[in-house]
This record gives sequence, C-alpha cells and structure tokens, in this order.
Amino acid sequence: MKRKGFTLIELLVGLIVTSIVLTSVATLAYALGSANDSSNNTSEQKAKVRNTTIMLSDLIRHCKLVCGEGVDDLSIWRADDNGDGQINVDEIVYIERGLGSDHLQFVEFPMNAAMVPLASLQDGSTKALLMSFFQPQTRVLLSQCANVSFVYDSAPPWSRFVSISFELDEDGQTHTYQINTKLICGAENMLNEFGDMIVIDDD
Repeated sequence: MKRKGFTLIELLVGLIVTSIVLTSVATLAYALGSANDSSNNTSEQKAKVRNTTIMLSDLIRHCKLVCGEGVDDLSIWRADDNGDGQINVDEIVYIERGLGSDHLQFVEFPMNAAMVPLASLQDGSTKALLMSFFQPQTRVLLSQCANVSFVYDSAPPWSRFVSISFELDEDGQTHTYQINTKLICGAENMLNEFGDMIVIDDD
C-alpha cells in the first residue's frame, strides 16, 4: 500500500510561495499605513493653516491699529474695550514669529488695564517689561513653519493692509502661504502728526 504525502521538494516550494505571499501582503499593508499616516498629517496641517488664516485675518481686520514691528513680533491694538481712547495692556496682542521666524503664536496679557504709550509699542520696549511683570497667555497657531514675514502697505501705525507669509514642509516639499488682510475700521484718525501718540481730543 502506497502512502500519500508531500515530498520534501513540494514542502519547500510551498514554504517559498507562502513566504512570498506573506511578504507581499506585509509590504502592501505597510505602504497603505504610511499613505494613511501621510494623508492624516497633511490634513491636520491644512486644518491648522485654515485656522491660522481665520484667526490672523479676523484679528487684523477688526483691530484698531497695527502698532509696530519688533525684532520677532508684531504688536496689535486689538480693540478699545473700555472706550477710553487709549491703549491698555489687556487690549494688546503680539503676533510672534520667533527669532528664527519659525513659528506663529499670539501673546496677550489679560486682566490688566494699565495704559501703554503707543511710542513704546513702536520701539519694542514694552513687551519685555510686560513679560517680566505680568503673566502672558500664549496661543500657538503654527509651531513649525519657516521664513515668517510681515509686509505692510505703509509702516505701522499707518498700516491699512498687512500681509503675513510663511513656509511649511508638506510631504518633503516646501509650500508658501500668504495671508492678506485689510483693516476695516482703523484708528489712524486718532494719531498725532508724528504717529507716535493717540490723541483723544481736538485741542
């Protein structure tokens, strides 16, 4: 009586074919997983860019003044919340780009109504004092970008149009983004002739 079974060669061929199939399946699964991760990262980054565009556009469009540009930031008089016609600490928002122009974030100092001279916002001397004496609140918009720059139609505080550009690395390629915003109702009419002081009366 003959016994039926696989020969050694048949077993080896079967193992080789099985290993090839399993390797192909593993490679395909890895490729699909990588593509999915890449797609998720790109979608998340696009969402951050959209959010940044909305927040920056809204802030500048409705602000009172673009006060001045420092070494690594842009100071904004957000609104005259208390109606006193002067710039108060809790009405200031700094748009920071960092010394390396590699990020975008808001820095604010809420719950402090002390007055701030416009001239000190223009020369950048106020921010260091505020950072030392008050607790800043930071809101990160983009934590990793490059070549952040601010461009204006006129030098602050006479600016009516602001353009903020930055670069992002997406899937190994660098993409440039630009946010262009125009002030709706600025307070340039409240500036003195030198543009370094807010004037609240006609005398």
